[in-house]
Amino acid sequence: MLDYGLLRLIWWALLGTLLIGFAVTDGFDLGVATLLPFVARTDAERRVAINTVGPVWEGNQVWIILGGGAIFAAWPPLYAVAFSGFYLAMFLVLCALILRPVAFKFRSKVANPTWRSVWDWALFIGGLVPSLVFGVAFGNVIQGVPFRFDETLRMTYEGTLFGLLNPFALLCGLVSVAMLVMHGGVYLALKADEPVASRATSFARLAAVSMLVLFAIGGIWVATGIGGYSVVGHIAHDGPSNPLLKEVTRTASGWLSNYFAQPWIAAAPLLVLIGAIATIILLGARRNGLALVTSALSVAGVIATAGLSVFPFLLPSSLDPNASLTVWDASSSQLTLMIMLGATILFLPIVLAYTAWVYRVLRGRVTLAYVTDNPSSTY
Repeated sequence: MLDYGLLRLIWWALLGTLLIGFAVTDGFDLGVATLLPFVARTDAERRVAINTVGPVWEGNQVWIILGGGAIFAAWPPLYAVAFSGFYLAMFLVLCALILRPVAFKFRSKVANPTWRSVWDWALFIGGLVPSLVFGVAFGNVIQGVPFRFDETLRMTYEGTLFGLLNPFALLCGLVSVAMLVMHGGVYLALKADEPVASRATSFARLAAVSMLVLFAIGGIWVATGIGGYSVVGHIAHDGPSNPLLKEVTRTASGWLSNYFAQPWIAAAPLLVLIGAIATIILLGARRNGLALVTSALSVAGVIATAGLSVFPFLLPSSLDPNASLTVWDASSSQLTLMIMLGATILFLPIVLAYTAWVYRVLRGRVTLAYVTDNPSSTY
């Protein structure tokens, strides 16, 4: 059996991988839905845009289920606090994600402009709301969440839905929206027919610039106006999963200490910058396939920046810093993590191979002629 501390670190990395997998795959689905009213001006153009993601959105959404399952099994205290404290926010996301498949299925049932317009806007809401709320959630994690544990480890959460919508969290939400609009625009540029592809290219380049500006503002805000958390002294990497056994302080430069201690993690925000700039240049050169790769790298960089900046914290507490959840004191047992790792090593390559095969089969553009000639097999 692997060392307990190493298993915890592996599962922290796997959780980040699942979040990145969701953002990179289902992220462009959300981005396409958010862009739908703006890049497609006729019913035929909207059908082209919708059918670029129609065959893959359902499989892409599985990544968020895997992420939630990993949190439940590997990090039970994190699951308990996050899914209780963010309950209403999660409910909004769930409603939006439910609205999306309903809109996909119902839109084409009636050839009525008003009917289809209603479901087009439903798709827009189903893309925008999760994109915004996920970013808001990350923003609150960086600031700290108002929860505490009593001596029996019973959790109390003292926040509200509107409390989550604070200025910094909303800024992070806008970063998330801009990031996924960029990614979705690049995907449309690669997969959609004209004129949708050209409009999507323009929006993707604008979103990339917006993301960089907002991301930079967020970084400056963290460095100058938001306190970070630090563990006082040494915390046992193989210790019991009890968050109250450590001492945590909050300082003005708490999150920057990771960059001072491990300068290599600056590669994550650098990846955001390089990926976004490369995406803008490649879109201008009509190298849309490579642009999708660089856009995905930029998305991965944003999520990696958030995760590495707060390491080893998973969810800091603004009410009682000592109750903050970290990689070293919020996991399942060593045996549980080991069994889950074995299952992951066995099944994750199969999932990745199947996903790659699906995208290979579905390669190529969705043209207006194809959508028109195949009404029974397209949305």
